Amino acid sequence: MLAPSVAHLSFIRGDGQPLDYIPGQFIQVHFTYADGTPTKRSYSLATIHDHALGAGEAVEIAVSYVPGGAATALFEGLEIGGSVQASGPFGRFCLMPQDANRRYLLIATGTGVTPYRAMLPLLEKQIVERGIEVVLLFGARNPDELLYGDEFRAFADAHPSFRFVPCLSRELPADPHPDVRHGYVQQFLDEFSPDAATDIAYLCGNPNMVDACFEQLKAAGLPIPLIRREKYVSSK
Repeated sequence: MLAPSVAHLSFIRGDGQPLDYIPGQFIQVHFTYADGTPTKRSYSLATIHDHALGAGEAVEIAVSYVPGGAATALFEGLEIGGSVQASGPFGRFCLMPQDANRRYLLIATGTGVTPYRAMLPLLEKQIVERGIEVVLLFGARNPDELLYGDEFRAFADAHPSFRFVPCLSRELPADPHPDVRHGYVQQFLDEFSPDAATDIAYLCGNPNMVDACFEQLKAAGLPIPLIRREKYVSSK
């Protein structure tokens, strides 16, 4: 468990084949409701990699458990060695090869931070090769819900061009890092002076946060193609 209601789950393909994907993409897990109606849920891939996944390498996702949720029942009922049906990868919420920006603004709430974990090797490469800067604004209610927080802090400590800015709306840690903020991510976005001349922004997570930050970034002058969005909606 990454947090009281979020699980980190690892799978390998049952057919023995690798799952190659671009960091930022997602898979869809297929299952049925109790009445037999088919449905599916989308999950960003959390696996950290900068190469084609080999056979037997883990496919990792973060799953929010929703009380009474059908997908929650599916995952909570899985034993070690159990299987799910999935398709993918899908999506274009990725770092683009043609990007020539000087800074990435990565903004997330909840499990919306998952694709940024997968992007870390590519960001590290661009920090070295292009000298980019990265700011990760991550919103959570309290320190216990800061998914992969230790990994992002360690990456920031090792890479001065990467800032990890947790925005905690309810409870701060006892001894907060200087980059920790008390409030919601949209309250602190302007602190980093979004600029169309330097920035590409990514928004992932709660739809209200995505919409609010999208409007702030547009007001700051970023054209829509430089604001890449993916909304996460909790489904039962």
